Amino acid sequence: MTAQAGICAEPNLHAHYLMFNILPEGNVSVVNALAKIPALWQELEQEYPDANFSGLVAIGNQVWDELYPNARPTELAAFPAQQQGQRVAPETPFDLFFQLRSDRLDVAYIAVQKVMALLAGIVELKDERQGFRYLDCRDMTGFVDGTENPQGEDRAQVALVQEGRFAGGSYIHVQHYRHKMARWQKLAITVQEDIYGRTKPDNIEYESAQKAPTAHTKRTSLKDAAGNNMEILRQSMPWGTANAQGLVFIACCNTPVNFTRMLDSMFVPDDQGHFDHLTLFTQAETGAAFFAPDQEWLSSKGDIT
Repeated sequence: MTAQAGICAEPNLHAHYLMFNILPEGNVSVVNALAKIPALWQELEQEYPDANFSGLVAIGNQVWDELYPNARPTELAAFPAQQQGQRVAPETPFDLFFQLRSDRLDVAYIAVQKVMALLAGIVELKDERQGFRYLDCRDMTGFVDGTENPQGEDRAQVALVQEGRFAGGSYIHVQHYRHKMARWQKLAITVQEDIYGRTKPDNIEYESAQKAPTAHTKRTSLKDAAGNNMEILRQSMPWGTANAQGLVFIACCNTPVNFTRMLDSMFVPDDQGHFDHLTLFTQAETGAAFFAPDQEWLSSKGDIT
């Protein structure tokens, strides 16, 4: 099976993110439209070879069975919402998620317009966000983002289902974070570094013994019962306006379990009351769970035996 290129793509300069809900009676038309997506991705890649374009469409947990009733990814489930006082990671379901990435902003916008034309009259655009590379792949907090990402062939091993009917697909979780920048910028750099567990200018991770139990890198570096690292592939990018800044967080994985465990570790206090203190300086405004099927699944409208 051929995975959608946007799942494992290397970092780009620009991205556009679209969230849609399907209009009443639109399911059949949406399945027919999604069947044209692999050809659209190929068209854009070939027409603008200098842009390093990659596309990704993923189908929401709640609508999957209506679009593809014959088979369902075994682990596809609702977004694992969190609420700990004022620290919240809400579930805000959407039917379709598009990630359109490119090294040329104009090509990303051309892709947006082609997707909008393809889905005209059958979906409603619910959320739109533009992402961009900030400095040397840093988050708007000033720290390098995605340092722990798998590299090379490991990207596919972590991000893609390896066997079965949905091989080549990926479980996708998307959150839009809005940073509390005024509060964050009041902190001394050393305090910021302790919150991350990593130095800011040169991106050197603290030794494990030096990390506070509340450090972001401590709370998100997890192992399973067998001692294996619970990895995800992050495809996140910053967003920003004159008045607000944040992160479009995107997790791609061969199972939703890893992301769920990480979010739990970030938000839920452990037996000593420790949680990820980075959650005190950023607020998740959306949270949705999707599955991004392989290109053949899309083209065949899910009619794969």
